[in-house]
Amino acid sequence: MKYLGIDYGEKNVGIAISDDSGEMAFAKIVLENDKNLLENILNICNEENIETIVIGESFNFEGKPNPIMKKISFFKKELENNSQLPVYLEPEFLTSAEAERIQGKTDKLDASAAALILKSYLDSRLQN
Repeated sequence: MKYLGIDYGEKNVGIAISDDSGEMAFAKIVLENDKNLLENILNICNEENIETIVIGESFNFEGKPNPIMKKISFFKKELENNSQLPVYLEPEFLTSAEAERIQGKTDKLDASAAALILKSYLDSRLQN
């Protein structure tokens, strides 16, 4: 089973995909958060034969939803309605900072954060 991971941001959206076995996650691309975002993600899902989508669920230090969570929740519903794929939320905390610590500041930072989110989901799925 192949998965797509999303690190949703106000300006940019990081995209990661898993290998065919759903065990590893790879940074793919950073998309602009614009009017074409949904269509671009649906195209990637079709091209890569994605079967499940995972979006980072954003919380603050107190464990409460960040202001962007409303947009993430809305986008999750849009994906579910337009892709007919299951879409799950995976708690994420400082994944962009972790990606930067690992690789430094690059133009694929958001995609690397998406890979961390996706890997977290895949690992938790494999443990259950």
